Amino acid sequence: MLARAIDQLVRREGPRVLAGLIRWSGDFDLAEEAFQVACAQALEAWAVRGLPRRPGAWLTTVSRRRAVDLLRRRRPDVPLEPALLDALGTDEEEPGSVPEVEDDRLRLLFTVCHPALAPGAQIALALRTLCGLTTAEIARAHLEPEATTAQRLVRAKRKIAEARIPFEVPAADRLAERLDGVLSTIYLVFNEGFSATEGETWIRADLCTEAIRLGRLVVELLPGEAEAEGLLALMLLHDARRPSRTAADGSLVPLEEQDRAAWDRALIDEGTDVLDRAVARGRPGPYQLQAAIAALHARAARPEDTDWPQIAALYGALLRTTPGPIVELNAAAAVAMAHGPEAGLEWMERLEGSGALAGYHLLPAAQADLLRRLGRTEEARAAYRRALMLVRHPAERRFLERRLGEVG
Repeated sequence: MLARAIDQLVRREGPRVLAGLIRWSGDFDLAEEAFQVACAQALEAWAVRGLPRRPGAWLTTVSRRRAVDLLRRRRPDVPLEPALLDALGTDEEEPGSVPEVEDDRLRLLFTVCHPALAPGAQIALALRTLCGLTTAEIARAHLEPEATTAQRLVRAKRKIAEARIPFEVPAADRLAERLDGVLSTIYLVFNEGFSATEGETWIRADLCTEAIRLGRLVVELLPGEAEAEGLLALMLLHDARRPSRTAADGSLVPLEEQDRAAWDRALIDEGTDVLDRAVARGRPGPYQLQAAIAALHARAARPEDTDWPQIAALYGALLRTTPGPIVELNAAAAVAMAHGPEAGLEWMERLEGSGALAGYHLLPAAQADLLRRLGRTEEARAAYRRALMLVRHPAERRFLERRLGEVG
């Protein structure tokens, strides 16, 4: 139980501690190595002495000490910068208080989204540092070999060091060139919290909250930027449904079965207000389209009140602006709800034949749902079994098992 509690605490505190450590040391690899050593030390020390009053400060102080030790071993003849020796604390039993730097993660976000880095490298490094995902988890999320992801991370960190990319939020006249990368990265952080790729819980509220915080900061940095507002609206509208998305056993609850009375109406109101401001600017974009879809779901008092034809039309527009197999799958599901399961199923079969979503469990899961609605029980069972062979997260597995039992 203690090991699990420590693991959850490290996952929650880790991104903030690591961002501060990278700023403090200026070295991604050194920061990660020192942080891992501190986590191992925490597992031993906290098992004996219990959790400290401020675990984040404990991890930060011990990480900094380990970083200084590593620097001294690597470069014994080079004096350390005085700034690196500040705030190390003096008592190994109770590390000293570490000043909070609220914008460390925002600085890290703009650093990893520098235009000198390839988009894939930006995303991988952000998931590693801002979400705390392992290399294996990132590789599985992107359906690529772990060695490919590892090389991507190595090249990205090397590029930051060689190009001397500063750890800072750039000047106002240079913000726009990083906007696409920053927004997509924030959304990736949110999605990892909204539907985690790994772990015991399907929802990581800490990552959802952090992504929304970063989204608010970007809106403040770039007033009048419609797509930044669209992303913030999208995250708020999705996060409003968080309390009803999992059942008592931790399994996911699909949208049509969620308790809508439990949705956060204040977040829904805020999200729709932000979306209205974005749309009024007359510069539509994919985040605004997705937020509009989320708003239509949020405004429906009952599942049968959902305006599926309008949602299908919005997905069609989204598919034209940002084509891709996952968007296409969502569009097919919306068409099925608007115009009948057969239409959606036919589209999904074409998508399956293309091989674009091979290994993606949500495709056979969506097919199984439509087959179930059509009463094609044997085919539905086969599709659920295909989805179960591919699914990784236990919360989704429990849901699919329940569905398979219902059609069995």
